[in-house]
Amino acid sequence: MTSTRIQSYDEQNGVTESERTDEPETEETARETEDQQVCPECGGDLATHDNETVCEECGLVVDEDNVDRGPEWRAFDSKEKDQKSRVGAPTTKMMHDKGLSTNIGWQDKDAYGKSLGSRQRQKMQRLRKWNERFRTRDSKERNLKQALGEIDRMGSALGLPEEVRETASVIYRRALDEDLLPGRSIEGVATAAVYAAARQTGTPRSIDEVANVSRIDEMEFKRTYRYVVRELNLQIQPADPEDYVARFASELGISDEAERRARELLRTAKRQGLHSGKSPVGLAAAAVYAGPLLTNEKVTQAEVSDVAQVSEVTIRNRYHELLEASESGAVPA
Repeated sequence: MTSTRIQSYDEQNGVTESERTDEPETEETARETEDQQVCPECGGDLATHDNETVCEECGLVVDEDNVDRGPEWRAFDSKEKDQKSRVGAPTTKMMHDKGLSTNIGWQDKDAYGKSLGSRQRQKMQRLRKWNERFRTRDSKERNLKQALGEIDRMGSALGLPEEVRETASVIYRRALDEDLLPGRSIEGVATAAVYAAARQTGTPRSIDEVANVSRIDEMEFKRTYRYVVRELNLQIQPADPEDYVARFASELGISDEAERRARELLRTAKRQGLHSGKSPVGLAAAAVYAGPLLTNEKVTQAEVSDVAQVSEVTIRNRYHELLEASESGAVPA
């Protein structure tokens, strides 16, 4: 009678036999998983030490001889770790082949450190030549190799971190894939990519700074930058004057208190809308000049001008505007 009643209930609700038998199995599986996470003797928490799973309460060894997925060697410094490691460097966008190709060493020595004979040296020289040719076997690869080398050179000269160079490499690769290079120089697009990447990552450099390390003139640089940003639809916000303060303060060697006062001047100016239509580099230079003066430190306009690469006239004009905004009764941040 009871089985008939259960069968009619299942038929009315559309429950199949497989669904009815799956429920206890699911509960049993969950119960087994829960049992594996606790000690079978005392119910305490389990921990893994030296390939053994041990109860932290009673010390029972629940499991042993676990698989050790780490290396079988030990290293005590980064140099020893690099020597013993059997894997290569991670892939990177800063190399035209993303770092996946191999290089033939130039030492002309075998695996035991012995010098090669003359015939073997000639053979290795030919292999190096053909290896280099195969790495850049088409025009796109050669273009990318030259451009990424230029990006790395400019990034090093500007003191940009590796993440900025990676971003610049990605921007250049997009420009190359979307066929934006015909009619423009490789150096021009590479320079525009470096400037755009620095702006995007919050480590901006002024147009004059980038133009000084570039191999093209400033007009071509500006024209190419506007074209790349428009065609790739890059979302680049206006530069914040505060982004320049830390670098200028570090190069001038001013105190932390002076840097803090410089940032307060810029925040007050931004609240009053003084930064609208003004060069962020000029405002930052004026704030870095005013901050030390307010803390009784000596910094000349010529020193700030050399660091920020703006004229002393611009520094004086922005300096007076910042002081007027600060004295107008604005509440400091």
